[in-house]
Amino acid sequence: MVEIWWILAATVLVSLISLIGIVTIGINDKFLHEIIILLVALSAGGLLGGGFLHLLPEALLVVSDLSIYLWIILGFILFFLIEKVLVYHHCHNVEQDHILEFHAFKWLNLIGDSVHNFVDGLILAAAFLVSIPLGITTTIAVIFHEIPQEIGDFGVLVYGGFSKKKALYLNFLTALIAVGGGIIGFFVLSAVMPVTPYLLAFAAGGFFYIAASDLIPELNKEYTGKKTIIITLIFIGGIALMWLFKLIFK
Repeated sequence: MVEIWWILAATVLVSLISLIGIVTIGINDKFLHEIIILLVALSAGGLLGGGFLHLLPEALLVVSDLSIYLWIILGFILFFLIEKVLVYHHCHNVEQDHILEFHAFKWLNLIGDSVHNFVDGLILAAAFLVSIPLGITTTIAVIFHEIPQEIGDFGVLVYGGFSKKKALYLNFLTALIAVGGGIIGFFVLSAVMPVTPYLLAFAAGGFFYIAASDLIPELNKEYTGKKTIIITLIFIGGIALMWLFKLIFK
């Protein structure tokens, strides 16, 4: 039962990241963008490193046949659906759509974020059930991603019409769903441990999707020579950090 306390601690810590929006309130928009792009670079590297160096190797230790790669693809596809169907549906061209009057996209964002956080909880539960070191490195990879994402989610909710206080509150409530996902994941996966390597592969696919589809395209928007070098180094640093954790927890 030691694992459940680690899972609870990790999911609560990840949930608290949603409160980072309050720190950004008084920051100049241009400076905030500069910070976020660096965090995005670190996040992209961390997720790729976490998926390739930690989650996937652990899954392949148990299941080495072709099916494990199908679960990677399944994770990639499901994260695509979460983003496209739940979060961004009806968000494009909202200026010409009466749906803007009801700010429907802010609710869609909350729904999509809730599903995403629940899946994060399941992923953390699976990682900690394999080993505490894997759980810790997976938590760090998730946190890398959550920081820029939560800043963005906070901005979306405020833009959608919520007050900053309410946006922060609702964002935190949806983040807490990760705790529920972690608890459910612990009890379900403890009873059906053979499923765990497949969930790790699924999580790796989700990490690959987020890095390749959401984060790296943002990095490609920066064209200045000096900034490109800095962003590239931070991106590589994120991968190197995951490799360092691999060596530490070997």
